[in-house]
Amino acid sequence: MLEIVAQSGTRRVGRLATRKGVVATPFFMPDATRASVRGLSRGDLAAAGIWPMVVNTYHLYLQPGTDLIEQAGGVHGLMHWDGPLLSDSGGYQVYSLIHKNPEMGRITEEGAEFRSVLDGSKHLITPERAIAIQFALGTDMIVCLDDPRPNDAPQAEVAAAVERTVRWAARCREEYDRQCVARGLDDASRPLLFGVVQGGMFPELRTRCAEGLVALDFDGYGFGGRHIDGEGNFLEAILAHTAALIPRDKPRFALGIGTPSDIVRCHALGWDMFDCVIPTREGRHGRLFIMDDTEESFYQTINIQNERFETDFTPLDPSCDCEACTTYTRAYIKHLFKVADPLAGRLASIHNLRFYMRLMERLREGALSSSRGSRT
Repeated sequence: MLEIVAQSGTRRVGRLATRKGVVATPFFMPDATRASVRGLSRGDLAAAGIWPMVVNTYHLYLQPGTDLIEQAGGVHGLMHWDGPLLSDSGGYQVYSLIHKNPEMGRITEEGAEFRSVLDGSKHLITPERAIAIQFALGTDMIVCLDDPRPNDAPQAEVAAAVERTVRWAARCREEYDRQCVARGLDDASRPLLFGVVQGGMFPELRTRCAEGLVALDFDGYGFGGRHIDGEGNFLEAILAHTAALIPRDKPRFALGIGTPSDIVRCHALGWDMFDCVIPTREGRHGRLFIMDDTEESFYQTINIQNERFETDFTPLDPSCDCEACTTYTRAYIKHLFKVADPLAGRLASIHNLRFYMRLMERLREGALSSSRGSRT
């Protein structure tokens, strides 16, 4: 599924075959969590160079529901999007819901029980149900249900979650195989299936989880849990250790990562796939990423709402070819934020997504190293 076309140390460039076409790696996927990237049209996304995206099983299961999505021809039909889509299992969202309020549900061996935040109704997502929902969504890359734990959880708790993650992965694998047979899907028409390596801050638990998942022969593997510790320090050793546990010919998915600097660092460690809400969320708050090829960094972050931009009639980023940079000035975009015009968030999101696509292009060209970061 993954063809490595170039490699330097652990940093690699490849081609991942999906049923929607071949995707060059490394690649970044914006989060279209509820089947939309907030405030952006299909045309906006295409113009920014977006092709693969991530949707979320938990949110789409609750609203609008799989019945309507299947009637629309799957989530591709609902979104009118023809690029590859990856669906996250929703396990992280369910766990976060329960972690914040234990009355909202519980994790059992059977699966994840929870109450809907929409109407309080009770639901149970088992490993089998998670896979069945994702087949109903019609996504091209699907993810096993796992049992995530925070990095500060006790080792015994993380160890139990690792064992459950491996057991659930085996059940996901069985349901996936059953769905492929029932739907008459062959290697060219089936979605890719990813397992998620859990284990928190403990290398030996990461090893145990990876060994159990690799034995199940998934199409790809993800890094589960936060990639930073409680003080915000990048967990380079754990990320490097986990990447090395994944077979070379399998794509490595760094879930939820992240900032431009963290993506560059993860790619240097051997990770191929990334997703995060950062480019669009930051854009909606006026925080914009600008390419900067100084010795100290490869980008800077500006807050366009600062007063110093009020009379700045230059483009956001003269090197960028997005609509915001080729059509408008910093002063105008600052004005849009000041008057709370929705166009502000749209233009800022388009620019940040285009920045991420250009970043991926540069990584594939080998133009960036992991030692360079950001300045503000």
